[in-house]
Amino acid sequence: MGLTARAQGDAAKGEALYKANCTSCHKIDQRMTGPALGPAITSETDDKWLTKWIQNNQALIAAKDPKALKIYNEYNQAGMNTFTNLSDGDVANIIAYVRTEWKTMQDDAAKKGPATGAAAESGPSSALIFGLIGVIIVAFIVILVLNKVIGTMERLVLKRKDLPAEELEPETEEVAVDKFATVKRLAKNKKLVFFFILAGTVALGSWSWVTMWNTNVHQGYQPVQPIAYSHELHAGVMKINCQYCHSSAYKGRNATIPSLNVCMNCHKVVKTESPEIHKIYDALGYDPQTQKYDTTKARPIQWVRIHNLPDFAYFNHSQHVKVAGIECQRCHGPVQTMKEVYQYSPLTMKWCIQCHKRTETNYKGNAYYENMIQVHDRIKRGEKVTAAALGGLDCARCHY
Repeated sequence: MGLTARAQGDAAKGEALYKANCTSCHKIDQRMTGPALGPAITSETDDKWLTKWIQNNQALIAAKDPKALKIYNEYNQAGMNTFTNLSDGDVANIIAYVRTEWKTMQDDAAKKGPATGAAAESGPSSALIFGLIGVIIVAFIVILVLNKVIGTMERLVLKRKDLPAEELEPETEEVAVDKFATVKRLAKNKKLVFFFILAGTVALGSWSWVTMWNTNVHQGYQPVQPIAYSHELHAGVMKINCQYCHSSAYKGRNATIPSLNVCMNCHKVVKTESPEIHKIYDALGYDPQTQKYDTTKARPIQWVRIHNLPDFAYFNHSQHVKVAGIECQRCHGPVQTMKEVYQYSPLTMKWCIQCHKRTETNYKGNAYYENMIQVHDRIKRGEKVTAAALGGLDCARCHY
């Protein structure tokens, strides 16, 4: 179907398509891996262009489309998935759903009035540091100008009192002999000395603050792994679910690194000629010709850990993935576009707290929260409630 500047779609049909194709990277009202779709799609008036972008953004980028290049560069040239399987009608339905939901959210927000919650905390930015440096430079220039003006006025006052000329200006011979006369005069200027001490204190304090703030933060860490495994190929192009390999993320504390036997589910027959696949064969003692394993030749693959929390921090994957229903990309970033995985998020306590502040709890149909509601109702009725009813028998409460 042809699209006008503003296509008419079915929002009801678009909801299912949106949830199936868009929610791993986008939210309607918040920036996630990609932009918040509500304001982004509403501000774009050309639905024909939007359709081309959603179906095959890579083609627009390759064609040097200005809008496409602007978005591509704004998001650090991170590739967006292509959806050539979606028809023009499907895209129109998704757009209609997003615009409808965004308008509903705006109307609800207008009814509630301005938010009263505390603003999200933010760390020291480079703009703040450069701003402080700029203030120091301007203050230094102002002090020099004021000193010059004060010196001129003092000379005028002395001249009016008819003081000898030698008291007005130092002799040129003396200046020529003493190369450090200017430095000595500046050192005697108490205001200038105080300014330098203050500026040094501010500069040192700012540097110390930024250094300590980023201590043990490894955002962007991207080590070289013993096998060149591409998440872009497996999770992106082939659309393999994260939990096919990291199955423990749904049911345990750790996501775990998959065993090589999981790789062999496919690579007994797929790309058997690849040197990287042969590293798996060698680690398992597997002979692709005879299709037999020699355990005496087996050895572990020395993977390099990327995401590593301090020992005193407790994090449970199943609580976030299964109970809260949070997608992997929320913390690990767009892994489906990463040829080599790197640490996407800072994983600091502040970053976790901010996420907890803005993430709504979906308790409907969730057995864990339904149990909590039942326990709270029992407390209100004055019934006896033990620690076991509040999850006190959970092994992870003591053993982690």
